[in-house]
Amino acid sequence: MGRISASGDRRAAAVARATFTLALALAAGVLLPTAARAQDAEAGKAVFKQVCSICHEVAPGRNRIGPTLFGIAGRKSGSVEGYNYSDGNKGANLTWDAATLDRYLANPRGVVPGTKMAYGGLKDDQKRRDVVGYLGTLK
Repeated sequence: MGRISASGDRRAAAVARATFTLALALAAGVLLPTAARAQDAEAGKAVFKQVCSICHEVAPGRNRIGPTLFGIAGRKSGSVEGYNYSDGNKGANLTWDAATLDRYLANPRGVVPGTKMAYGGLKDDQKRRDVVGYLGTLK
């Protein structure tokens, strides 16, 4: 039988370490969640047009089926002048910050029981972040 040289042992060990490191890196990329993409207001505007503009306007003072969303960031729930809110919205006592908007857009009836908003929720996390980013530009 042939004898393995010391340099051959070192080479085999180096290949084994590199293979293990590569396998670990691949597993981490598959098993660990990827970092969320930041809000993209332009993408949010497109989602808004497709999903939200059926009922909501972004111009000040222009209520439709739902209240205008102009100036929603930082506003108290149930406070748009001239809009007839449900008792659920009137009594919710929420401030529409990014976190609250995100929760609400994911599950409107879960956050504000009794809301008139018929929409079931925007389940895609990234699209929801983008819409929240867009709503923050409406000032």
